[in-house]
Amino acid sequence: MLLASAVVVWEWLNEHGRWRPYSPAVSHHIEAVARAGPRAGGSVVLGQADSRLAPYIIDLQSMHQFRQDTGTIRPVRRSYYDPSSAPGKGIVWEWENDSGTWTPYDMDVGITIQRAYEKQHPWVDLSAIGFCYVIDFATMGQINRQTQRKRRVRRRLDMVYPLVSGTLPKSQSWPASPGVAAAPPVPACACPQCLLVMSVKATVSATGPGTATLQPRKVPPVPPATSKAAVPAPGAKAPDSVAAVRGSLKPLAAQGSRQQAASAPALSSASATTSPPSAGSSKASRPGLGTLNRSHLQRLAIAQSRVLIASGVPTVPVKNLTGSSPVNPALAGITGILMSAAGLPVCLTRPPKLVLHPPPVSKSEIQSIPGISHSCRKTTKKQAKKGKTPEEVLKKYLQKVRHPPDEDCTICMERLSAPSGYKGPQMAIKPDLVGKLVKCGHVFHLHCLVAMYNNGNKDGSLQCPTCKTIYGVKTGTQPPGKMEYHIIPHALPGHSDCKTIRIIYNIPPGVQGPEHPNPGKSFTARGFPRHCYLPDSEKGRKVLKLLLVAWDRRLIFAIGTSSTTGESDTVIWNEIHHKTEFGSNLTGHGYPDINYLDNVLAELAAQGITEESLAQEKD
Repeated sequence: MLLASAVVVWEWLNEHGRWRPYSPAVSHHIEAVARAGPRAGGSVVLGQADSRLAPYIIDLQSMHQFRQDTGTIRPVRRSYYDPSSAPGKGIVWEWENDSGTWTPYDMDVGITIQRAYEKQHPWVDLSAIGFCYVIDFATMGQINRQTQRKRRVRRRLDMVYPLVSGTLPKSQSWPASPGVAAAPPVPACACPQCLLVMSVKATVSATGPGTATLQPRKVPPVPPATSKAAVPAPGAKAPDSVAAVRGSLKPLAAQGSRQQAASAPALSSASATTSPPSAGSSKASRPGLGTLNRSHLQRLAIAQSRVLIASGVPTVPVKNLTGSSPVNPALAGITGILMSAAGLPVCLTRPPKLVLHPPPVSKSEIQSIPGISHSCRKTTKKQAKKGKTPEEVLKKYLQKVRHPPDEDCTICMERLSAPSGYKGPQMAIKPDLVGKLVKCGHVFHLHCLVAMYNNGNKDGSLQCPTCKTIYGVKTGTQPPGKMEYHIIPHALPGHSDCKTIRIIYNIPPGVQGPEHPNPGKSFTARGFPRHCYLPDSEKGRKVLKLLLVAWDRRLIFAIGTSSTTGESDTVIWNEIHHKTEFGSNLTGHGYPDINYLDNVLAELAAQGITEESLAQEKD
């Protein structure tokens, strides 16, 4: 414990292992419920603070976020930051994603950016915290150090995150520490969902002690001689055919017929432990779900269904454990509320399984792809191009401008009518010369364009820094490796009418060349061989042919810093997304995904690879 003042930021863990902050308004709402202690019920309905989060509930006892319509559960945490940092001032840094909307940076990244901004640094390099990006405050842009791709960033003001003072716990806990300044009593909410929660709690309390005592915290174990009910051992699975609560609760089948239990999703409380009632205890035992009869549960399920429909929660059917019948998400919602009312963490169903690979395929089942010769491509080290100077290369793509327009050069940010602001090594060309790119018409200092070319791959191509138009044939810095491709006799989800193209990339570790970030230093290659999948359809084969061009041009991989692990000098994907999940889409890298083929064609086009490129390449 330590005495301090801090701002509280509530965060949730995404599928990539990154802690993502809730907005200041949502954090204020969660913090108010957390400070109110057990009398607030231990459940936070996020839709009260942000209507877009209507399906979500946070269980403060287990520190998990629960989505009512899908049953998805994610960990949450309560983090503390310096009041003088970005969250303490209500400052949010965001980057523009591919759909044109704004995404906030992780809290530690936003704080790092704001710290550099306040010190009036012209830019900040994020590689120290595991990201290969540079934030340029002059242009308010994020630049990928490996690909030079640029995105817009912005700094905006929002609410200040909640401030706490006094004794701050080192780790997250609930109820809130008594040393933290208590918030004024929170008035009861009158929304239908909260009214339902309170009615459940009132019903449970009025029913009186039940035969099952729920104790989330650790208690002495039950002696084997007195325990008649079978309690699953740690790590053991409850039977799939029974909707059971791990702990002291009996299977719900005991409250009704087996048919009723078979049509309900499985419920589990991982942290609940059994505790026999104490004969000498002066406190009444805590009532359990066993006190609610079948008709009462049905009435509550109907009420919750109305709440979910009224609040806009999708009513897409989900399947129960046996897959025999659809179950309305309302049943999942009411179950979550009942468990939350009892003070237990909730797990509505078994999590879906990640299916990375197809069923085993024999060599005789593997087929070559019609229209594409061979089934393997290899790349070797880059061969340096000789003969042409940067000035000679750029001359093909430029027209000289005698009377520069009254605007800034977007590379050096100086006026085009003034000399270039580039301060690097001396060049043969004059710093006041200006040229216009012939395709897109954007105008720059020739001095700046030559400097940009020298800092790039020096492959005879040029990419406009303003509109990304490519001049010449763009190549990358992909290290040597092998690409295999063939057809396997299995269908992808969403593409049941065709077989599957499997691509296998294999790049070994090695030593970086002169075109890489750290020449002469070794690099790692994690996760190889990497298996990727395309539908064996007309469009899928088109994508494969273009991927082969991208492979030959060394554009699929690069060497840099992994955005997921933070490891530097390792092989990473290079702006062309691949599907690595065969039979699921839990991480967003699988199927079904109706837009994937169109999206990857657009990404290939952004690298200068289109159908016209196929005429320039040989299979």
